[in-house]
Amino acid sequence: MQQRIPAIDQLRGLVIVLMAIDHVRDFFSPFPWQPEDLTQTSPELFLTRWITHFCAPVFILLTGISAFLYEQKVSSKSELRHFLITRGIWLVFIELVVVNASWKFGFPAWYFVQVIWAIGVSMLFLALFTWLPRNVTLVFGVLMICTHNLADGINASQFGELSWLWHVLHQPGWIPFNEQGAGVYIAYPLVPWIGVMLVGYGISPWLTSDAAQFKQRSFKLGLGILLAFIVVRLLNVYGDPVPWSEQERGGIFTLLSILNTQKYPPSLSYLLMTLGPTLMLMSVMHRLPEAINSALLTFGRVPFFYYVLHLPLIHFLALLFFIPTLGWQVGWQLGGSGALPEGYEPSLLRLYLAWAFVTLVMFYLCKWYVGVKQRHNHWLLKYL
Repeated sequence: MQQRIPAIDQLRGLVIVLMAIDHVRDFFSPFPWQPEDLTQTSPELFLTRWITHFCAPVFILLTGISAFLYEQKVSSKSELRHFLITRGIWLVFIELVVVNASWKFGFPAWYFVQVIWAIGVSMLFLALFTWLPRNVTLVFGVLMICTHNLADGINASQFGELSWLWHVLHQPGWIPFNEQGAGVYIAYPLVPWIGVMLVGYGISPWLTSDAAQFKQRSFKLGLGILLAFIVVRLLNVYGDPVPWSEQERGGIFTLLSILNTQKYPPSLSYLLMTLGPTLMLMSVMHRLPEAINSALLTFGRVPFFYYVLHLPLIHFLALLFFIPTLGWQVGWQLGGSGALPEGYEPSLLRLYLAWAFVTLVMFYLCKWYVGVKQRHNHWLLKYL
């Protein structure tokens, strides 16, 4: 039986805590411009956003690895498929119903689907790929990651009534349901994300089969991917729809331009930039102080529980903070629109203080829930 690898849970815990930075920014410190706008942003704001770019690729890659480890645990592909299908459908439901309600504290006619949707649907596709040899799955995943930018020039409008399908697969966009304004915005098109999960599942036998070589293999693979990012990005020919350019504001902003790869959908450069360092970091997680790794392990053992609870917590705290002082909710929906209320000033200090408080609260909630899962063996706990 394959043993659980602590570094995977620790890395998952790290990125879910980092992810909260971006969500706290959405509610506590939206700026009247996007953090990636190199004509207006500061290096601190850009990097505050950039560090969270690692979260979605890590979640999805580790989901693929965890699927393999689960298969080894239960010794049954049919049981793995059942788990992937039921879990995938459950995640899509949670995205549409619970996560959307947490962002808005209500149920308007439109929906916004992001990383939980992408993980859920990717799990459904992985269930299909388990019928194929694992090497075929790996090759297919690599091809999806490396070649999907060839389709960047294709616009959804070219498909007429089937434009919705292209939004789901490759191009972020709005899919209307009716003329009254109901619809869904696809923020996470599926093709590259499915590829990442397939790769995670495909590399798992080589990566995890030998515990003694796990650290060495993950570091070497990560280094190779990082070097590939440097080559692909500096060549500036393929791999991202927006080439980097020399910036009038100076060398630091030129460097930020190189790092400013596209997330929606994730370009080849974006995935190389994030997955390479991720695998390298996974190989050295054990070197972190024991207290830090213990805390990360707590978060990483219940990441879905964390995700579902942290959004309403952040939203509620933002209401408590802003309504008494401004009489207004400074919500995520105002960021980048220039519609921020009079008297409001964005603040990275406020952002990080709020993030630290949210992290502390979530630590104790996650610690409690880890205890619940250890004391009880109900099947429903696998889905929470």
